[in-house]
Amino acid sequence: MSNIPTPHIGCEDKSLVADLVLMPGDPLRAKFIADKYLEDVVQFNAVRNVLGYTGTYNGRRISVMASGMGMPSIGIYAYELYKYYDVKTIIRIGSCGGYTPDLNLYDIILVDKCYTDSNYAVVFNNDYDDYAYPTESVVDALEASAEELGIKYEKCCIHSSDLFYHLEKSYLDDVKGRGCKAVEMESFALFTIAKALNKNAGCLLTVSDSFCYEEEMSPDERETKFTAMIEMALNINL
Repeated sequence: MSNIPTPHIGCEDKSLVADLVLMPGDPLRAKFIADKYLEDVVQFNAVRNVLGYTGTYNGRRISVMASGMGMPSIGIYAYELYKYYDVKTIIRIGSCGGYTPDLNLYDIILVDKCYTDSNYAVVFNNDYDDYAYPTESVVDALEASAEELGIKYEKCCIHSSDLFYHLEKSYLDDVKGRGCKAVEMESFALFTIAKALNKNAGCLLTVSDSFCYEEEMSPDERETKFTAMIEMALNINL
């Protein structure tokens, strides 16, 4: 019995998915990347409008597929891509909120560690570690890509949260005290799954709003203005 298509990915031919997948949260950002950067594009998924495409960039096959929002959502898609579509590497390319005043809109973060207060890993595979890590070789390759392209970035720890809205000020004080400079909602699950399945993972984030300033990007800007981060990921040499 075939494991594909999966319940959430409608592709019946796993060869249509490249071994490297770039994963934004927003399906329309996935479409934007495919339209702007990839050649010979094939759409391999549209289930639930979580759009997935494969094409070539500078002669290399790359897929781009949305993850949706939150650890449960990226957990579904990352697991199915790794487990059933022979994907080797997933790089999340997402947005984040800055916790510190030195981070401004459009700054790029290369995640080298993430902290969570979620119980995702406990339930997934009985892992009680509050920190998860990207694959070292992926981090090194992203740094090399940034150097080649002249892209500035901050390499740091981030907070991977289950909550978008919360009311407790002490909550922010606690996570910032753990060395987290920004917050998003997906990378901990991605890193956890990659480690469990012996796959590769990385995460690039663009600061889209701030907890220190009254600034945030519009939905259109979040969809189309993350080009430096996207190009840093596309240019990777693994």
